[in-house]
Order: sequence, then structure tokens, then C-alpha cells
Amino acid sequence: MTFVVRPARRDDLDHLYEMAKLTGGGFTNLPADRGALATKLERSQAALDRSDDALDDDLFVLVLEEVATGEVRGTCQMFSQVGTRHPFYSYRLGTLTQFSQELNRTFRAEMLSLTTDLEGSSEVGGLFLHPGERAGGLGLLLARSRYLFIAAHRARFADHILAELRGIIDEAGGSPFWDGLAGRVFGMNFQDADRYNATNGHQFIADLFPRHPIYVAMLGESARAAIGLPHPSGRAAMRMLENEGFAYECYVDIFDGGPTMTARTDEVASIGRATTDRIVALDTRPDSYRALAATGIRHDFRCTFARLAPAAEGVVIDPAAATALNVVAGDRISHVGRE
Repeated sequence: MTFVVRPARRDDLDHLYEMAKLTGGGFTNLPADRGALATKLERSQAALDRSDDALDDDLFVLVLEEVATGEVRGTCQMFSQVGTRHPFYSYRLGTLTQFSQELNRTFRAEMLSLTTDLEGSSEVGGLFLHPGERAGGLGLLLARSRYLFIAAHRARFADHILAELRGIIDEAGGSPFWDGLAGRVFGMNFQDADRYNATNGHQFIADLFPRHPIYVAMLGESARAAIGLPHPSGRAAMRMLENEGFAYECYVDIFDGGPTMTARTDEVASIGRATTDRIVALDTRPDSYRALAATGIRHDFRCTFARLAPAAEGVVIDPAAATALNVVAGDRISHVGRE
């Protein structure tokens, strides 16, 4: 089977809704709410319709489609600049060091401070792959297609980029981190808070969250243990982000305590290493190598796995990938090695 990543359309709503119901909660960028998802698709369409290259408050939604059947089996998102409509909050985990002369002891305490340090960054997120397709590297295709999209629209993204990973969620769908900290302030369980945030935004955080730092030692054991840890299903995603050059720099999500990974946009591996070549032929040559290949901009963007081989004036691409990309000899593609 051949899969291609393309921009989502309005008629993908049913597919996105069915996938959203499979997330198990805590997936803010893919809420199981048809109205919220329809709003995301409208916003993505507006961003794709805009032809200028100004950095703005854009959302782009991509989907993974099986070429032969047209069935949608995954999705991912990119935000061009967070914190423009509403403040973008994170917790920053830091250490306060104090010395007592009377006791002749140094005390070090970990603290969580509410911050908007990451405002203005771009964000990659909302990646979800249907459970039936979690093999064959399709998660990698979805994840890295975002970087080739950014490379093709570089002026529309910021110089720094982040990715929030879902934190620890218990078997009942609750968050130990939320229950141990914010839940006590809001009197709201994690599922309700997450649902409200996904559909209405998080201005309520600005209104109600405590402004002073939180001593980690004051939290319960389960809440402390969840700080900076990804959900077990997100460990592979964290490794992929690290392979791209993202790093965990002690920023965590205010809802579930999951890690926020950051990088300089131009230093993301799949962006910095991407090259553009002309297709000189369609063939599968013995000296071909595995790659991600992409073509087109805005509504016409497409990305797939391909086998490429170097040629005197460009590259040779395998016919299946050419079909998925809708390209022929003479067209240009951007590409980066799969490994």
C-alpha cells in the first residue's frame, strides 16, 4: 500500500472525528468534538487560501491518505505562531537555592513557574495515527512531512519551534499532574478541563491559575512523578523529535505535565537537510535509497515515501511515489533521507 500526506479538506471531518474518538483523552489538538474539528478545518483552509508569505496566526491540518482507497488513516497539525490570540502558557521547572547561615546548610527546591517564554514560536502537534496503521514507519512519514511542509513555506513559520507531548494519563483517563495541582484550584477534573480547553481556548487559565511559583515538594507523589514524562504511547514520538534536534529544556504542559520539546527551526534535521531536485526519470534503480519526497505548496502539497537514485541532472524516482505525488519527469521535488 502507498500512503500520501496532503492538506486536510472540509470533507475530511468525519474521518478526523472518528480518529479523535480513539485518542483516549488528553489530546487537546484533536478533540472528539465535531464543532471544534470543523473550526480547525475552516481555519486550515483559510491559511491555505492565503497566498502571501507573512508570518501570521495560521493553523495547517494534514492527513495521511491511502492512495488506492482514499481512506484517511492519520493526521497532524502545525501552528505558525502560538500565543497571538491568547497567551501560551507553560510551566518552567527550575531550582531555587537558599542558604541558611544558622543551620550551615544549603537548600535546593524544585519549583514550577507559570511562564509565556515560548510565545511566538511555531508548533508541531496533533499527530495521530490510526491504531491499525502503526507499522511500516507511517508515524515517521506523518511527523516528518510537517518539516518538509515548513521548508516549503519557510517564511510563514517562526525561528523557533516547539512540540508538546501528551503527559501521563491513568487508566480512568485522568491526569495525576492535573489532579495534584490545577485540579485543586479549578475544582474541575482533567477530562472536563481538557475538553473545555480544546473547544474554548485557555483564557480561563490566565484568569484562575496561581501566579506564584509552585514548590514541587508540596505536590503528591503521583503528580511529582509525572512531571516531564511523556505518555507511554508518546515515547516513540519523543525519540523522533530528539532525532530531529528537539530537546527538553524543562518546559512542561500545564494540564498534564508532559514535556515540551523545543528547537531552532532551521536546525531541525528534516528542514536543514532537505534538498530540491528535478525528476529526470521514473524508475526503481538498484542504487536507489529510501527517502521522504514532497512537492507542491499550500493546497497542492503532497509528501510520501519514495525510492530515489541520483542522476546527472537530478533524481530518479520510483513510479509508485511519482503517482502518489502526481509528478512526472521534469517536475521538481524536495526530499530528505528516510534514515
